[in-house]
Amino acid sequence: MAQAAATRTVAAVDLGAESGRVTAVDFDGSALALRIVNRFDNRPRMVDGILRWDLNALWRNIGAGLGELAGGTPISAVGVDTWGVDYGLLDASGAVLDDPVCYRDDRGARALQRALGTVGAQRLYDETGVQILSINGLFGMLADVTELPERLPAANTLVMMPDVFHHLLSGSRVSEYTAVSTSGAYNMAENRWATELLDDLGIPTHMLPEVVPPGTDVGALLPELAGGALAGARVILPPGHDTASAVVATPFRDRGAVFISSGTWSLVGIETPAAVINEATRLANLTNEGGYRGSIRLLRNVMGLWILQQCRATWRAEGIELDYQQIADLAAGEPPLRSLIDPDHPMFLAPGDMPGRIRRFCAETGQPVPTSVGEVARCVVDSLALGYRAVVDDLIAVTGQRPPSISVVGGGSRHALLAQLTADATGLPVHCGPVEATALGNAAVQLATLGELAGPDEIRAAIAAGTEMTSYQPRPGAEIADAAQRFASLRAAGAGQESASTATKSRQ
Repeated sequence: MAQAAATRTVAAVDLGAESGRVTAVDFDGSALALRIVNRFDNRPRMVDGILRWDLNALWRNIGAGLGELAGGTPISAVGVDTWGVDYGLLDASGAVLDDPVCYRDDRGARALQRALGTVGAQRLYDETGVQILSINGLFGMLADVTELPERLPAANTLVMMPDVFHHLLSGSRVSEYTAVSTSGAYNMAENRWATELLDDLGIPTHMLPEVVPPGTDVGALLPELAGGALAGARVILPPGHDTASAVVATPFRDRGAVFISSGTWSLVGIETPAAVINEATRLANLTNEGGYRGSIRLLRNVMGLWILQQCRATWRAEGIELDYQQIADLAAGEPPLRSLIDPDHPMFLAPGDMPGRIRRFCAETGQPVPTSVGEVARCVVDSLALGYRAVVDDLIAVTGQRPPSISVVGGGSRHALLAQLTADATGLPVHCGPVEATALGNAAVQLATLGELAGPDEIRAAIAAGTEMTSYQPRPGAEIADAAQRFASLRAAGAGQESASTATKSRQ
């Protein structure tokens, strides 16, 4: 491994759909060490009937974190990763036009139906290789055309969400490849914007930016930001999609292992050297997203811990104050596999009374209705584990290879019950950690651009050197196979509606 002459420090800004953090990551030539200097909440809010991100609050909190770093050891570079699919718009002067719209706004579902009626599911998938989800940026753009017709014509440049902040940090006007790859507006096979598709949907293309690879240095911090220890810091684009950064930092025990980036969303997939776009992947609604050094992440989204996050918010509003560990402990005390939901059903996408929606889903599908906190939470984690199994089964079907293990990173890697249930459901060993994989991957790519690390293998070795892993072995049980059949039936039925992640029309 390349040896650094001295400890090198970079700032990794990691913005998730529930919270954000500004971190300092030190590299001593062998291992990475992470310090969180500012952690803050991130919540979209309604503005004139549209769910939008609070850009000013996010920028203010990033600034507060960078301010903390300015008084410490020298910072060589700064980079930002965020959730995927969302974008911001810049005018000719570089001002951000308005607060970016949140992918959970219901306009995406309406735009998806318009797109299906205009060009069809086959073309949407064939030209992009991206699973058909109402949250995709493409449908946000189409919603702009039909519901906010003055928005896109007023834009000079469209940049994906992490690059909104890179623009504010450096003045850059490019977008990073891994973030762009989540938009549903990019041709993954030909590595370019899907302009013909956009033209046929009536989406203008004048504002589409240059797409650059992760690791691109876009310049120095703007002078007004570059005080103290930040003087001379570069802005280096990490893998801008948080999952891409997390996968870079996944210390796989086995080649060919499945990754689960577990947080608000769970992204379940494998790394491949090139996009896999064929009829089998289309019918499985698997997506091709960009990775570091030209790799592809073949995966599917599962709704993830969002459901528990919203349950917890509802319980708090009812006066039941519990942390996530307490909720997990209550779930562990309940009988397994009693009630199941399809986590990807549309009723679970928007914020709101998630326990009530879970009870309604179970009632409508003829299952025992969970009532207590523990019963509801157990229903969720059992269902997530079976959702992961469904993705693994589809990956095996399209690749012809059974993966040797699963590596879980992110906040969900601390959920011992979910990890054990994932091992049980898939029949594969599960290895968990690190929790802060996204920020570590973000920082590691910055360090690689600075010449401190040579590539993915060295990055993963350095992260493994500083990570304590926890492993879970599958426990045999015939009830898992029965539950998997019940789960598949629930997904197929969909309570009479489309599934959020496997829309019926995408299979036509």
